[in-house]
Amino acid sequence: MTFQEVFQHIVRFMKKDPTGRYRLIFGTDSQIHPTYTRFITGIVIHCESKGAWACIRKVVVPRKMTNLHERISYETTLTEEVVSMFTEDKKDQLINIVLPNIYKGSSFTIEGHIDIGANSQNKTRMFVNEMVGRMESLGIEPKIKPESFVASSYANRFTK
Repeated sequence: MTFQEVFQHIVRFMKKDPTGRYRLIFGTDSQIHPTYTRFITGIVIHCESKGAWACIRKVVVPRKMTNLHERISYETTLTEEVVSMFTEDKKDQLINIVLPNIYKGSSFTIEGHIDIGANSQNKTRMFVNEMVGRMESLGIEPKIKPESFVASSYANRFTK
């Protein structure tokens, strides 16, 4: 699908229930294969207690990316690329769907899910501040493991 088709799916999904509590979520995961590394970015519009609509974007790098920092940084870059497609105008269009219903409980947030964790067993813990800062600089709410389900679960299933 083109970006415009993805955006129209999100608009249609939100217009079905303009009183919903929506989260637009982006996250990327990767998997090293014998001759390449596959990156999957998930784009999810979730309506609390009402379901979700999702799609993926696939990027293949024709080499094994074994350096963990390089791979995590590239995952974050791919998420940033998709987030940047949602210009202020596009975000305003989505906000305007729920805005008339704010006092009825509707809401709209944007999250960036990063496939890293801060606990002592996680090899990616040393990159948390850097990657979280990158998401915050885009004006979106960063989430790391165990809350980063779009990257660590949804996108992950398509990297295999």
